[in-house]
Amino acid sequence: MDTECRGPQQGGSSCWATGAAAWSSSQQKRQRCEGSSSDQVGSSTSASVQMTESELPDTDYVENEEEDYYMDDDDDDCDDDNGDDSEYEFDEADFNQQLADKFDDLDLPPGVEATVPWLQKLAANDEQDGASDELVEDEITRKYKAFQQFYTVQNFSDHHYANKSVGKTSREWAKRIQHDWKLLEKDLPASIFVRVAEDRMDLLRAAIIGPKGTPYHDGLFFFDAHFTSNYPSEPPLVYYHSGGLRLNPNLYNCGKVCLSLLGTWSGSGCEKWNSAHSTMLQVLVSIQALILNEKPYFNEPGYAGSANTATGQQHSVEYNKNTFLHSCRTMLYSLRRPPEHFGDLVAGHFRERGRTILAACKHYLEGNMVGSEVPEEEEVEYDGTGASSSSSSSSVPKKQEVMRVDPLGRRTMFIDNLKTLFEDLLMEFNVKGADTRKFLEDKVKKNLPAA
Repeated sequence: MDTECRGPQQGGSSCWATGAAAWSSSQQKRQRCEGSSSDQVGSSTSASVQMTESELPDTDYVENEEEDYYMDDDDDDCDDDNGDDSEYEFDEADFNQQLADKFDDLDLPPGVEATVPWLQKLAANDEQDGASDELVEDEITRKYKAFQQFYTVQNFSDHHYANKSVGKTSREWAKRIQHDWKLLEKDLPASIFVRVAEDRMDLLRAAIIGPKGTPYHDGLFFFDAHFTSNYPSEPPLVYYHSGGLRLNPNLYNCGKVCLSLLGTWSGSGCEKWNSAHSTMLQVLVSIQALILNEKPYFNEPGYAGSANTATGQQHSVEYNKNTFLHSCRTMLYSLRRPPEHFGDLVAGHFRERGRTILAACKHYLEGNMVGSEVPEEEEVEYDGTGASSSSSSSSVPKKQEVMRVDPLGRRTMFIDNLKTLFEDLLMEFNVKGADTRKFLEDKVKKNLPAA
């Protein structure tokens, strides 16, 4: 088509004839859409366009429609040396979209949409977009289900100890690490996932899911380990990916992990590392059970003695609130920057547990203690202020009669922070395809004007 308007020998008249013919064809298409069969458009030639006044009932109307629906006929396009914009080309998809835009404000009778071709095509495009979203969600689920608890990868470019040389090692060193690998592959708890590197046997990365009933529930916590050349004579080095947050007395914001088994805290007997019996599996299980526990406040040295006092319990409650906020921030950090080789786990985990986490947030906003059981049967509508109302009294389970309620009244700061985190988590979980429908409906109800 470009050849019709290319080269000086053909001149501008040929280009005008082509443009006029396209204009004529376009006007006929417009008239058919308007249902007007009586108006006639004359033919055009290279010399002029023959058109009588009677054949053109409304010049201004035709010019406006031409400008709205079709091309801007400009001789300068034909003079372009490149010849890229020499001729108008009818784009059916664009044409249908423009027509649909014209009808956006009209109330078509029921069933009419099914007979309108451009509406049919737009609906088909919407269906295709929906199908595409489903394919993305199915891909997340497929990869999550296929994510093995223990697996060997090629390298760890973002590992905390990636630039730390292991030095000269022995065959016994390699055999012992392989022994650790076998134990991990065989005996890992369902809530711990491990990746090791083929080219760097000294590196290991683990993801631990926060235990139920703790302020860490449903969170993902990542640890990098490095086996020195003296392993197993000395314990591995372990680094916690804190994101700059300290959510436990034993987990510093600098990444340090305080644990007797690692030699980073005092201990005696079986609490300390034993080169003959201690393993990496033991380290990971200890972190999950001893550090990520129900009342981490008492992990702080000197605080354990106040565990049976009212003051100690109150401080523990407040500490759990702050810990849960940090846990939520860690979730956002992991969702936005998942550690290498764990992206599929992060996406699938929070897609699967997003609804549970959001329900827990609402439960805590009502004044229930962090870590207390969330009754699944209860339908609670959150009004954005921390208050709530049950949809029906019969839906409240008997478990609520013994629910642990936060005894403290200093909740304002916690509520404000958790409300903000709730909105951020809702958005991130929704992107991952989590079941957020109920919470989105609550937002719509909250924003509706009062009747």
